Amino acid sequence: MRSRASWLFFAALGPCGAATLTFHVAGADPGGWPAILSSIGLQSAARGDIEVIPSGIAPEPADWAKRVESGTILILEGASPLAASFGFRAGSKRVAVRSVEDLRAPQLRIIWEQALEVPVFDAPMEAHVFARERWDKAPLVAGYKRGSGAVLWLAAAPGPHGYDRFPYLPQALTDLGLEAPFRSSRLWAFFDSAYRSRVDLDYFAPRWRKAGIAALHVAAWHYWESDPQSDEYLRRLIEACHRNAIQVYAWIELPHVSENFWDQHPEWREKTALLQDAQLDWRKLMNLTNRAAFADVSRGLRDLVGRFDWDGVNLAELYFESLEGHENPARFTPMNSDVRSEYRAASGIDPLELFDPKSALYYAKSSSAMARFLDFRSDLARRQQSEWIAQIEEIRKTRPWLDLALTHVDDRFDTSMREKIGADTSKTLPLLNQHDFTFLIEDPATIWHLGPQRYPQIAARYHALTPRTDKLAIDINIVERYQDVYPTKQQTGSELFALLHLASGAFHRVALYFENSIIPADLPLLPSAAAGVQSAERSNDTLSVSARENVGVLWSGPAMVDGRPWPVGSDRVVWLPAGQHAVEPASVKPVLRLLDLNADLKSASAIAGGVEFSYSSDARALAVFETPPSSFQIDGVEALPVMIGTVAMLPRGQHVVTAFVGARPASP
Repeated sequence: MRSRASWLFFAALGPCGAATLTFHVAGADPGGWPAILSSIGLQSAARGDIEVIPSGIAPEPADWAKRVESGTILILEGASPLAASFGFRAGSKRVAVRSVEDLRAPQLRIIWEQALEVPVFDAPMEAHVFARERWDKAPLVAGYKRGSGAVLWLAAAPGPHGYDRFPYLPQALTDLGLEAPFRSSRLWAFFDSAYRSRVDLDYFAPRWRKAGIAALHVAAWHYWESDPQSDEYLRRLIEACHRNAIQVYAWIELPHVSENFWDQHPEWREKTALLQDAQLDWRKLMNLTNRAAFADVSRGLRDLVGRFDWDGVNLAELYFESLEGHENPARFTPMNSDVRSEYRAASGIDPLELFDPKSALYYAKSSSAMARFLDFRSDLARRQQSEWIAQIEEIRKTRPWLDLALTHVDDRFDTSMREKIGADTSKTLPLLNQHDFTFLIEDPATIWHLGPQRYPQIAARYHALTPRTDKLAIDINIVERYQDVYPTKQQTGSELFALLHLASGAFHRVALYFENSIIPADLPLLPSAAAGVQSAERSNDTLSVSARENVGVLWSGPAMVDGRPWPVGSDRVVWLPAGQHAVEPASVKPVLRLLDLNADLKSASAIAGGVEFSYSSDARALAVFETPPSSFQIDGVEALPVMIGTVAMLPRGQHVVTAFVGARPASP
């Protein structure tokens, strides 16, 4: 429960929502503050709900104590008379800071790229220390609430990127009363039950939805062969997700099929250029060029999809190893006999000769001979992708609600990927002209250290290749990076929020790899970082919002949107379609509210006895009502959608839904 002081702070903002909306940074050089604050949806303004006074900047004349008491969150850097007036005073002792301990995650290694010497400060008794120097315990970030506002103090600036020194500044601000103004509920996340085998699924599912997750892509290779115990677990997982308006996709990692399939079919195992079985990292690769293997795996895929109530399928990483390319024959695939025979028939060359020291071709790996085989290899990857997309489309004939995603590693930003693993976007993207799927671009490990600004650049390169930009999505890997990166090996806090903020602005959909790797401290702000708000302005009781995608606006009480009673939202959040909208208070709550919709909301209106809304969804849509409707019409026709409590399962595609509660009003 929020403290009374925090409640007063929110209430002081009026009916436009219990949210902090704006920030202002004093001085000509704002440093990393705009990146930090805009990444969670805050808007720059001439006078802010948050006021930042960087080190060395003389603030405007003001009664800052009164402003804080009245609701301002004041952020101060370093030593200054203003900081001293709020109780943060520099002592004579100094400390060299390189390693930082954040008290919300004390085991997290936070290392600054460059050490910095700062004074040891005295903090007021009422201050909560959020971060300190790891060894001397000198306070580095601290703050406290005062009246309906708060003060946050830092011993040093956060750095030019915003996440260089203190990852958890947004979390510290939320501890002091900040509540981010906007929400997204469109994220995808990958899920591997090996990390969640003994958990309360009814606890995790609402937690995932609250974090903005719309779809869980579940590692389906664990369920390839039917097993009563594991099948029951997966069914419970899917049911828990559906009750919380989360779609569930079968995440397939062909040419890895399953552990049992590998054990049972040694004759179909993929081979490396050393003719060893291709067990590379965790994946055990099978030879899907072999027609008997293809047919067997196809039957297994149909059985897997048919046994469970999936909402979609993700064909992920359907190409070849490895990241070292032909320079490492121990990891280079495919070198099975079927591929070698096919290539020999076409070219007269056994590609194994390219790796045989006894062959003349071995000494010309960079020659046209290797280049021609790499071209053949990328063509083969594209052919396999096309074959498996066709398999899913066959399954769709009996399960038309299924969505399809194709996860494909980026080879436009890191152009070496085509040679290394056979991934060639120029050959795969044209499949969007013949098939209906989401092209999910996987961020390769080789560029994980380049920072959030890479996402608009990646998007620009793909937008130049296809008009189907609405089908492009980005897959962000939230894992420890092998490069030297600072201040943390894994993306967290301000860096993670900046990644999400810029990626969500550049792509229609963002996926996170993976659900279990996200640090718990980051979960509450994920939906705010992913909200694609372009601009927002508060004027008296009205909040004007422009957003690229559907967005939730933090709001208290009934709302009017664009001058009409609005039925989509709860007591805390109003959900808006993409575009420009004005939200203002309403006096009466609609008779039926749509609390949550896992689809792209296009329009909505409160009608006599119910609600009408239109949506578009690549998978089956999930609509959560405040009370179960008594009747439905879909596209003007009476309908009986499957109901799970108050959740209605609605058809894939673009539709208009009319839902009534109680007796339907008589037609005029």
